[in-house]
Amino acid sequence: MVEAVREAPRDAQIALLRAHATAHAGAAAYESKFGFPFVLATAGPRGTGLTDAQVTAVLERRLANHPDVEFAEGLREVHRIAQLRLAERLREPPAHGNVVWDWAERLAAHSDPGYAERGELTVTYLTDAHRACAADLSRWMREDCGFDEVGIDAVGNVVGVYHGTGDEPRRLLTGSHYDTVRNGGKYDGRLGILVPMACVRELARHGKRLPFGIEVVGFAEEEGQRYKAVFLGSGALTGHFDPSWLAQADAEGVTMREAMERAGLRSADIEAIARDPSRYLGFVEVHIEQGPVLNDLDLPLGVVTSINGGVRYVGEAIGMASHAGTTPMGMRRDAAAAVAELVLYVERRASQVANVVGTVGMLEVPNGSINIVPGRCRFSLDIRSTTDAVRDACVADVLAEFERICERRGVRYTLEEAMRAAAAPSDPAWQARWERAVSSLGLPVFRMPSGAGHDAMKLHEIMPQAMLFVRGINAGISHNPLEGVTAHDADLAVRAFQHLLDDLA
Repeated sequence: MVEAVREAPRDAQIALLRAHATAHAGAAAYESKFGFPFVLATAGPRGTGLTDAQVTAVLERRLANHPDVEFAEGLREVHRIAQLRLAERLREPPAHGNVVWDWAERLAAHSDPGYAERGELTVTYLTDAHRACAADLSRWMREDCGFDEVGIDAVGNVVGVYHGTGDEPRRLLTGSHYDTVRNGGKYDGRLGILVPMACVRELARHGKRLPFGIEVVGFAEEEGQRYKAVFLGSGALTGHFDPSWLAQADAEGVTMREAMERAGLRSADIEAIARDPSRYLGFVEVHIEQGPVLNDLDLPLGVVTSINGGVRYVGEAIGMASHAGTTPMGMRRDAAAAVAELVLYVERRASQVANVVGTVGMLEVPNGSINIVPGRCRFSLDIRSTTDAVRDACVADVLAEFERICERRGVRYTLEEAMRAAAAPSDPAWQARWERAVSSLGLPVFRMPSGAGHDAMKLHEIMPQAMLFVRGINAGISHNPLEGVTAHDADLAVRAFQHLLDDLA
């Protein structure tokens, strides 16, 4: 059925998709719940698109939506189909976006063993799939894009340099990561490498040089999936590679040092790849939003104001396990109830201030039973905000309230700080350049924080940085096989980047 959709003219796609949904086991339940048929734009550039399994996964996800939410999502799919049809009729393909889309598809052909056999995308640090991605990026930079210098550095970063005229001796630094989470998506990180590659490709095709050079880095590792070494690639560029990481072993017992040696990398050379910030104008990064905001607003691009600073805790409430039938309500020391109060307070407190988010993502009652009052409850706490001061004020209130809850309930607790990362506000001048770039496309300028961490957070430690977000389809889902962008949105991202380069020049 999907092949039929791919081959059909655009004006027949909705009818074909309706027929496919009607034949689908879940389609009757969908139409019964929502009162309208399941509509999904499956076609992508070059006649490719979603597989049957992906269509099924999208249908199952959307079946769980609230009717109002699903109606809006269905309308966006109709809009997307209309956009594809109109572009075809007007013969205005998103040329740059198609190039980016094709590169992403080809890069996704590489996946780690075990995941590749299941059709899942997983690329972890210095595996064969990871090294194949690095080889592809290097080849495309050299052969397709016309970079003057291309190489792989001591930690596996792919580095491409396009020289300027020399009028400005400093370079613009940009890029993102090419590793993935397990069973992840094709665009998280990678979009930020491919968009500037497309810009350099266009410059080289027209024989154009800018006053400054452009350095594009495909960071080898950001996710920390194989080893507990988050931001390894970008951290090495800022001079913050931790040598103790080399002794870490993966699930198969292979140390990072051994993995580097197998890849032909020399750990002794890592210190030398740290960048001198005086040689750079700044760092910019393009990234898929990884959230639903732009999708919900029907906006293709967003300008990032700050990358949230976060604090994480792991803790445990300790009360008294007792018989659920014989312990009166007023005499209980229920550890889970204490944490439940904490969850609700975190939600209330974080909602009171803009750009603060608080999450209790893990809850566990060890050895819990249906007829026992919980004596212990383990939990996590994650609080983030665009500034450290606002975040820390929320943290202080939450911890004080939890202490009061536990005292009132006769429960004690332990709490350990597991992570603290400083916020990374966008540099005002660089943020303004992204704003002008978005405005130049006739789009409204929408400013938003980033709740996720990015390589830009590390570069922020040594030079000014700013980010551009690109809308994700499928309600902005990320770290998931359904993660995606449209070629039209990718095209807009390339054009915005081109404007930023011209503005800077």
